[in-house]
Amino acid sequence: MAGVGGPLSRRAVLALGLAATWLVTDSSSDRGRRNTVQRDPAHTDVLFIGAHPDDESSNLSTFGQWHEDLGWSTGVVTVTRGEGGGNAVGLQEGPELGLIRETEERKATAFAGIENIYYLDKPDFWYTLSAPLTARIWGEDTRARLVRLVRLTTPHTIVVMDPRPFNQHGGHQLSARLGIEACRLAGDPQSYPEQLTDEGLTPWQPTRLLAQNYGFDSLLGPDAPEQPRTDPDTGLPLLGVWSGTRSRAHNTTWAQLERDAARLYLTQGYAAKPARMPTDPQQLGSDWFTVLAEDGRFIEAPVHRQTGLKPLYAEFADWADRTGVPWLANRVQPDYPPNPTTIIPAVAIAPILNGADGPGEYPGPELPLAIWQGGGSCTATAKLARHDDDLYVLVTVTDDRKGAELAADDIKRHWRTDSVEIAIDPRGDSDDTSTTFKTGILPYTANRGGPAAERDADNHQGETIPGMRVAAIVTEPYRGYSVEVKIPLTELPAPVDPARFAMNILVYDSDTDDKTGQTRLAWSPFGSAQADPYVWGTAVLADYRPPPTAEIPPAIPQTAAHSADSPAALAQTKRTGVPIAGNPLPAR
Repeated sequence: MAGVGGPLSRRAVLALGLAATWLVTDSSSDRGRRNTVQRDPAHTDVLFIGAHPDDESSNLSTFGQWHEDLGWSTGVVTVTRGEGGGNAVGLQEGPELGLIRETEERKATAFAGIENIYYLDKPDFWYTLSAPLTARIWGEDTRARLVRLVRLTTPHTIVVMDPRPFNQHGGHQLSARLGIEACRLAGDPQSYPEQLTDEGLTPWQPTRLLAQNYGFDSLLGPDAPEQPRTDPDTGLPLLGVWSGTRSRAHNTTWAQLERDAARLYLTQGYAAKPARMPTDPQQLGSDWFTVLAEDGRFIEAPVHRQTGLKPLYAEFADWADRTGVPWLANRVQPDYPPNPTTIIPAVAIAPILNGADGPGEYPGPELPLAIWQGGGSCTATAKLARHDDDLYVLVTVTDDRKGAELAADDIKRHWRTDSVEIAIDPRGDSDDTSTTFKTGILPYTANRGGPAAERDADNHQGETIPGMRVAAIVTEPYRGYSVEVKIPLTELPAPVDPARFAMNILVYDSDTDDKTGQTRLAWSPFGSAQADPYVWGTAVLADYRPPPTAEIPPAIPQTAAHSADSPAALAQTKRTGVPIAGNPLPAR
């Protein structure tokens, strides 16, 4: 869009032309038992496909502008209800939290004129970078449900998340992959033909396919989206929509309306975002999208395939080739820095577990933890030692302010406040954290309570492993803390390889009481340092001969909220005729 209150930009005029063409060509479409497009209560002009309730939050200014200026309606598909996410305002988790997050999403998206949100009722578990792992949990029927929703809602534009794998949630990646596939398959009568023969649907081919792109957030002001731009990784064109355009109905910028909406995602801590957006147009950015398809066809670009891809990136490249978009895998693997290395010395006498470094307890090198996200004044170091089959870790943190004091039974999602995380890949060969051990540790808890620990986002999230012990010292007056941990190596999820033993040590710093973190530190601070085993450092276990142990299969939470328990979802089904959870229509 052009300047505040100004005329529509060249891009917007082209978009208007697209809308007009689409309405003319489709007004006579026969969709079996369903009404014409303009009258069909299920129809939406734009369909956003995301994984969690809030994945659309950064694009609400765009959807709002399209609604107000172009008359386009937007619907949202949310594959899960975010049951595995954090809760900054209460102790609810699992399905109960999922229904709360649905309410937040419906309230927030209403700012952009969005009325319909379709939940697929798939389980949301912990933060992972792996789309293949997420696919195992969501199941093979997810794509069929998306194809059905595209055929039912007949959008001319589909917006997906970024399908590329580095440094983002596996659920985001997979929802984008499935959305790309659904956009292609919904118009193919050979794809899911039972939806046509049994349910009375007809093929539907969306015209445009866009993917979120966060690589241009630094470009500010109204002129930025008016310049032709290309994504440097894929070689595909970009579409930018400036957030500073003023809403006629609300008499403020869409950037401000998006911020007002975002602050309604209370469980995710978004209420801590600054309430006011800048009023200077030159300080407001745009929403950016990679244009994947126009006129119902993929836009092609030269393919630049890397060699020596790690398994997670090679799997994505294979998917891109199979799907007919090989350029999406251009430069897909980042330039990983060298992994840090250390040697964990063996000690003859076990360290006394008291949160302090006693004489001779940790003779190895002190490991510096560097800032990975944020920019606070917190600093930290770590030391390692081994006695028999037990690993000892001592983390010392210098800090200037305590974060929120969580209850001892509220340790899940420890990163909301001051905490330590220890991540271990026993064999040094994991592609995701389902085969690793990870523990989050609070150095202090509410009511002057001591430390608390729990496993998180790993092979068996929940209670700590047998024999694990934790001690902590918190300075008074507060200047920081130290955490000391004993971890039995024989209880790890896979047999230990002493030469390839990999780990990362992380510190989360929160200087507020609102259960949100500000600064993160790590021994190996690159990308999603807590979730990417490719990043973790090698910590050779000196002189260690581990006893034989069994490999433990992952146990991943799979509980999910159901649309049948959501009054809003049931009312929406009655209004639109679209079955809950993307379920089949009754047979004809």
